[in-house]
Amino acid sequence: MRSGIIARKMGMTRVFNDVGHHVPVTVLKLDDVQVVAVRSYEKDGYTAVQLGAGAAKAKNVSKPMRGHFAKANVLPKSKLAEFRVGEDALLDVGATLAPSHFVVGQKVDVVGTTKGKGFAGAMKRHNFAGLRASHGVSVSHRSHGSTGQCQDPGKVFKGKKMAGHMGAVRSTTQSIEVVEVDNEEGVVLLCGAVPGPKNGWVLISDAIKFSRPDNAPFPAGLLVTQAPVEESSIGSPPTEDALKSKDAPAVEALAEAPVAADAEAERE
Repeated sequence: MRSGIIARKMGMTRVFNDVGHHVPVTVLKLDDVQVVAVRSYEKDGYTAVQLGAGAAKAKNVSKPMRGHFAKANVLPKSKLAEFRVGEDALLDVGATLAPSHFVVGQKVDVVGTTKGKGFAGAMKRHNFAGLRASHGVSVSHRSHGSTGQCQDPGKVFKGKKMAGHMGAVRSTTQSIEVVEVDNEEGVVLLCGAVPGPKNGWVLISDAIKFSRPDNAPFPAGLLVTQAPVEESSIGSPPTEDALKSKDAPAVEALAEAPVAADAEAERE
């Protein structure tokens, strides 16, 4: 079992497949997702990785959390989440995850917080039919009707579907197909809708009901940054310090060596 990733929901759009059919997709962007901490079985009793995403201002981060991020040598993050992983899927602290962590055609599970609807009635919250439009019903057409009993047991059972706060709860959508991944833009396109509003955080992980594809990177798809290529000193003009040193003749010969090689090539 490998780690998931944290992404921000940017909205929905559509893409066209090979046969010209449009596919509705949700755009999820990875905002500098890094490993902040690692949980080991010897120290914590379980194995997991803690990921952070998004940039947070230092003045808005508490002093203990600033120390937590400083220990990992990462910038303060606005979103933290833990993913249970196997012992062979632990990652190094500070590693950055890329959208290529998932592959096209893979099934994933998405966890998010649904949109808050406030206080909603029974018809909107639980899809009740409401009361009749006539035959004695005057001003309570959208009420939920009877909820309890008379003398026995004379109470309303817990869990009864009634009006109340709707939305703003944790929701999981399973087995969503990955349509496209783009490391340059840092986005993952998923088929269909995912829970949560725009700019909301979601957690993406491998689908529990489908096996992970063989071409999916293990233990994770990491963002590889190429090291800057150092320019060779051969062919570059010698510095003043080199000319003043005792090895000045050797430095001049080293600088003129490519020029002599080019002259021989022109003669041939």
